[in-house]
Amino acid sequence: MDFNLDREQDLLRDGLSRFLASRYDLETSRAAAKTGPGWQPDIWRCFAEDLGILGATLPESAGGSGGGPVEAMVIAEELGRALVIEPFVDTVVVAGGILARAGTDPATRVLERIADGSAVVALAVTEADSGDHWEDLSSSAVLDDTHWVITGSKIVVSTGPLATHLVIAARTSGKPGDAQGISLFLTEFDPAATGLEVHSYRTVDDRRAADVVFDGLRLPADDLLARDGWASLARARDEGAAAVCAEAVGAMRKVLADTVDYCKNRQQFGQPIGGFQVLQHRMVDMHMELEQAVSAVYLAVLNLDADPDVRARAVSAAKATVGRAARFVGQNAVQLHGGMGMTEELAIGHYFKRLTAIQYEFGCTDFHRTRYARLTRPAHR
Repeated sequence: MDFNLDREQDLLRDGLSRFLASRYDLETSRAAAKTGPGWQPDIWRCFAEDLGILGATLPESAGGSGGGPVEAMVIAEELGRALVIEPFVDTVVVAGGILARAGTDPATRVLERIADGSAVVALAVTEADSGDHWEDLSSSAVLDDTHWVITGSKIVVSTGPLATHLVIAARTSGKPGDAQGISLFLTEFDPAATGLEVHSYRTVDDRRAADVVFDGLRLPADDLLARDGWASLARARDEGAAAVCAEAVGAMRKVLADTVDYCKNRQQFGQPIGGFQVLQHRMVDMHMELEQAVSAVYLAVLNLDADPDVRARAVSAAKATVGRAARFVGQNAVQLHGGMGMTEELAIGHYFKRLTAIQYEFGCTDFHRTRYARLTRPAHR
């Protein structure tokens, strides 16, 4: 596979890498995640104003640069390398993609606000009974004169506590399990609004999420983004999965580099532990898993604009491969560091928790392995 970045993509990667190396401090971000607001708004504004990455993949008509999946991959990988907690994937890749495909005036206005850094958008789709099978949702939306009335509940709404807007998936027809009848709504998010109950919390990887209950939430009729929203929702999940796979690659590159450096410097029995052949073999195995993950991500990114089945097959292959690699690289990095690998003082423990969480975002490893097997059966070719 010949995958080379063009000059503009190289500049994008190098500029973001230099910014994060000089301006993004892991200790400061961890403090913001654990005891602060859950993110760094000043960094988010710099992403918009100084780097322009919040609009890099958004349409030019909404103030973006008109980039595509490759630009999203480049950005996500660098953010993963620096363990950035700001919600690029949730807001720009997932919600931004849904809004761009909707093409409505309200959607365009929110896209413009995403590009300038004044909006954060979260997707509310997962339910307790649906899990990774988003078509199994049962939340309902009923048109009552000039308003939609939303009833139901969502769990683990990633970035929810930080969001200014929500994209809500609710059923306007059909029954759980039907892909048809799922509609998408865009609304400003006020946790204190009538008909809303929000429970916010910090996740294991120091991100923010919320469980949201809709108890007769009334939305204006023009908050409807798409009456038949399944195709856009399915694509958003695949785009999000590809982006977090790229993020995992960036994180694994950093983890492997730190582990190799540690083994070169840690002394045992009068010599660096990196001199022991069994540990050298273990680090080579980690490198091989990383390289397989890189190739799988390239394949997924290059197929995001393909037919739905081709796209889904490539993304599921990547998610399953990256999930296995993230588990192997993360666990072995901690083991080679010893007990101190899980302490708060070393970065390796924080990367390990993020790599673990990525395995469950936008469909867990087992879900994507099963989907890949189903899509590669002869009947699907």
